Amino acid sequence: MSGQPVTLRGPRVVLRPWRLPEDLDPLFAINGDPAAMRFFPNVHDRAESDDWGRRIAADCASRSYGFWALELPGEGLVGAVGIKPAPFEADFTPCTEIGWRIATRFQRRGLAEEGARLALAHGFGPAGLDRIVAWTPPVNEPSWRLMEKLGMRRERVFDHPSLPEGHPLRAHLLYAIGRAEWIAQRLG
Repeated sequence: MSGQPVTLRGPRVVLRPWRLPEDLDPLFAINGDPAAMRFFPNVHDRAESDDWGRRIAADCASRSYGFWALELPGEGLVGAVGIKPAPFEADFTPCTEIGWRIATRFQRRGLAEEGARLALAHGFGPAGLDRIVAWTPPVNEPSWRLMEKLGMRRERVFDHPSLPEGHPLRAHLLYAIGRAEWIAQRLG
């Protein structure tokens, strides 16, 4: 599906298209923070963070979804949450992933969950997706617990193809949910 980027509103958060260049500073505050990036392969320097921000902004602008800027009214940009095509090849791709990255001081407040629920609803609704997946290293218990809260099921462990053999974060848990499962869960 292609189209204009959309804004999604929840009770506390807004998922909105990126505003560049002003969103690059708060994005770097997240990507450059070792605590926020503790389950990622590396902390981003400014150039890497800006490059990632421009890529996800362009991706979000090219269709009706992507990794949106997560805004908390009164606080500004506090993260990135959304759905996008997987950026690597594996035996389960092509697929659409859901993910989140939240500033350290805003973690553990349910903001990623609220944003992810908005993204799932958009993915299975207007975007017309049939399946959405997520992955994280097993050590990232907050993320895989959130995947389970979202109704996703653990499918298996896989070696992340973007990480070299022997990397401590190479093993990843793969979670997934299909549109029919998501609808059934919402109907109770």
